Amino acid sequence: MKRVSYLATALMAAWMLQSCGGSTNPAKHDDAVDSAIAVNKETAPVDKESSDFAVKAADGGMLEVRLGKLAQEKAVNPRVKEFGAMMVRDHSKACDELKGIAANKNITLPDSVGNDYQEHIRDMEKLSGKDFDKHYMDMMVSGHKDNINMFEKAADGLSDPDLKTFASNTLPTLRAHQDSAKAVYEAVKKK
Repeated sequence: MKRVSYLATALMAAWMLQSCGGSTNPAKHDDAVDSAIAVNKETAPVDKESSDFAVKAADGGMLEVRLGKLAQEKAVNPRVKEFGAMMVRDHSKACDELKGIAANKNITLPDSVGNDYQEHIRDMEKLSGKDFDKHYMDMMVSGHKDNINMFEKAADGLSDPDLKTFASNTLPTLRAHQDSAKAVYEAVKKK
């Protein structure tokens, strides 16, 4: 009887969390990071650190896809265009995988790029030609360094095994992106 009562309470809590989340208002995105603690199918709570990682990883992945599309449109160097296409392809795949994990754990992920990254997008939209190429590739080098640090901490320290595995499995791709970004940036800088 206690198990049935615990299950009913956990299901009610999950329903309440889900019905409170899902705002499409970007201004509320930061609130979503703070309140994204959820309940998985086994009704064990996902810790805040794991949930926050999922939200931040989704937000960063969406930024990479958005900027990758912009690079495909605005870049003049073919290597920058190719890099942008790789960002769209690889980060879309990672975002889809993360969405599946989050759905199984009732973690509400953002559905658009958060306010923290909107300024980067606006800045990039104003640039063109070689200025765009240099700024984009510089941003990709520093951004992937930050992402690798975040994913390494998650792979080593998260308590949720699925998110920990996701972080660990994504790291080789992020490292390859960083190596490629450095090479393309060096080539773009010289021209």
